[in-house]
Amino acid sequence: MKELTKYFHLTEAQGQQFAALGVLYPEWNAKINVISRKDIDNLYEHHILHSLAIAKFLHFQPGTTILDLGTGGGFPGIPLAIMFPEVQFTLIDSIGKKIRVAQEVASAIDLKNVVCKQLRAEEEKGKYDFIVSRAVMPLSDLRKLVMKNVCKQQHNALPNGLIMLKGGDLQAEVYPFRKVAEVVNISDWFEEEFFKTKKIVYLPL
Repeated sequence: MKELTKYFHLTEAQGQQFAALGVLYPEWNAKINVISRKDIDNLYEHHILHSLAIAKFLHFQPGTTILDLGTGGGFPGIPLAIMFPEVQFTLIDSIGKKIRVAQEVASAIDLKNVVCKQLRAEEEKGKYDFIVSRAVMPLSDLRKLVMKNVCKQQHNALPNGLIMLKGGDLQAEVYPFRKVAEVVNISDWFEEEFFKTKKIVYLPL
């Protein structure tokens, strides 16, 4: 938890929900592997705090709708849903057992602003302000998949679009979108070594 309180001011309710994740994810991960066994000890830094980099990039306005595509066990959607209780999150993944973990965790901490669905991206018909994802697929492929899901009405300081958590050298991937995409180093906000190579890629759609 110290990784979170170092960078974010949490309400008592948020603190309790984030603390509960430290119990729930290891329990569920022992049954259904959604985080590598070696990495579960780094849950707060590598998964929860990493997800919350999006909250540093953009403060979502109440009423915003967000699709977390390829959520796995609920990242970045569940940490973001705790941080933004007045924002509506839809978490989708094509793998049923992974979405079950996300659903069970959301239910256990009484997250009322989360809907979890077993769906492929192609099957999702809803309209959202933003699509978030964590290293699901290359930018050009993701853009093609979600163009249909971005609504036109704006609520936030940035235009609606894609916000992705990515790592490594992204020059070739971002090059076709260099005039509109924004790449931000997560190390601008978080000082831990893990974030040295981690980035947010934002693409307005």
